[in-house]
Amino acid sequence: MSVSRTLYRIYEWRLLKRLSRQDLPRHVGVILDGNRRWAKEAGAPAATGHRAGADKINELLTWSEDVGVELVTLWMLSTDNLARPPAELNQLMAIIEQSVDQLARTGRWRIQVVGALDLLPYGTAELLHQAQARTAEVEGLHVNVAIGYGGRREIADAVRSLLAEKARAGISIEQLAETLDVEQIAEHLYTRGQPDPDLVIRTSGEQRLSGFLLWQSVHAEYYFCEAYWPAFRKVDFLRALRSYAARERRLGR
Repeated sequence: MSVSRTLYRIYEWRLLKRLSRQDLPRHVGVILDGNRRWAKEAGAPAATGHRAGADKINELLTWSEDVGVELVTLWMLSTDNLARPPAELNQLMAIIEQSVDQLARTGRWRIQVVGALDLLPYGTAELLHQAQARTAEVEGLHVNVAIGYGGRREIADAVRSLLAEKARAGISIEQLAETLDVEQIAEHLYTRGQPDPDLVIRTSGEQRLSGFLLWQSVHAEYYFCEAYWPAFRKVDFLRALRSYAARERRLGR
């Protein structure tokens, strides 16, 4: 092992040793950003970056398991991404399908799909449904794969679902307006029943949420990492956790 590799391992070990499990996030959301730029800088096609990014997911989930994170939400494809050129989008969709299928086949993690699957090709949506069903009884780390996901679309879908539910119960719009509260809307989100994210990580140096978990992240802490997603290292993950643990969480108070 090289000297630099040894020093890296020592630094990684020190970061991990200083983390107290009680100060770590329960739910971590990750915006997997920078695949295309990573590929461009390497002189490779965009698909190469997307494949490298997909390969990185297993590492992140393993790191999360090791420190005791209970829930990870991965933003793999946004609603805006669906407007990419067909050739690139088809390649990206195939990579996502393969990645989610492989995650499910490990039997280690419980997969849940969050997103507007009606926007995706039928075959893709079916594969995602199958991956979710196949891991429904897994008791390991819970992994949300956000595919065809947009924060505004999720809130619109939640309100639409709530209105339909009340209509079936014979409740009028006027009656609903008198009692509507945030809890009722939250019960119709893609992530209903789950704890909100404590920490949101975005790679690639971009410092914005772009609509990721727009409703749920209201009290989350944010960590922006300069590394492109395919180059994201365990030490970057541990630094994010260290930053989170050092913050005083006010939770809106």
